[in-house]
Amino acid sequence: MMRRIALALLLLAATPATTSCVAQPCYTTTDSLTVVSLLQSYNVTTDSLTSTAILHFARALLGVPYVGHTLEVNDEERLVVNLRGLDCTTYTETVLALALSVRRGEPTFDAFCRHLQTLRYMRGTEPHYTTRLHYFTSWIEDNTAAGLCREIREPSPPFTGRQTVEASYMTTHTDRYRLLAANASFLPGIRAQEEAITGSTYRYIPQEELTNTAAVRRAVHDGDIIAIITTINGLDTQHIGIAVWHADGLHLLNASSIHKKVVEEPMTLQQYLYRHKTMPGIRVIRPLF
Repeated sequence: MMRRIALALLLLAATPATTSCVAQPCYTTTDSLTVVSLLQSYNVTTDSLTSTAILHFARALLGVPYVGHTLEVNDEERLVVNLRGLDCTTYTETVLALALSVRRGEPTFDAFCRHLQTLRYMRGTEPHYTTRLHYFTSWIEDNTAAGLCREIREPSPPFTGRQTVEASYMTTHTDRYRLLAANASFLPGIRAQEEAITGSTYRYIPQEELTNTAAVRRAVHDGDIIAIITTINGLDTQHIGIAVWHADGLHLLNASSIHKKVVEEPMTLQQYLYRHKTMPGIRVIRPLF
């Protein structure tokens, strides 16, 4: 833990200062109007639970097209607000920022942007490529430290699996990241993020344990964040979404590259994992706001 904290502080100290111009959010009028409309659609009086707010906004975005790499559109890092195209991470962050805004009585576009920045960047710092929380394990640890969530790791069962993180994918596949490939000076910062989480261990629910039972329903709640772990070398997670229970079991609200849009998966999450050989199970993160 101390090693991770030291590396994080070193990274923050080494990050170049951003200008006020770079810190300005990148969005269209459509994006800002959509955010305000969504915030106004939530009835704070009757919808008093965090999970209710999360599912409300998660479902309000159903049908939005899946678009990858929407955070890589600028040569200099800016806070990107894009509700016209979402990937699995930006979908989850957008839903949480909307829920945070209404739960804290701040149903405004400015508040949404502030919460989105807090979720997406290390310690909520001004946007910079090296302080964006690229690995979801980093995302979990940073937002846990901010008091916004906690990872669920018990009971066992169903949390019978143990993941040891080995993060190296970004620095060994720089050609797949446009801004990283174009800026060699970013490599030490990204490597520091990788080193900060490598060797960490976490409990997860293996795919065979994701049954429609009272024990699993107690362990995973509606509105929890589901981080699907992976066997791909150098990565910690492969896909992210939001938990929702149906009569037949646990399902996933997610921005799907398969369906090409935000969907509430028709198959159970267990069936989904069985169809993907590189997805052995899930980590569960519970929002706390």
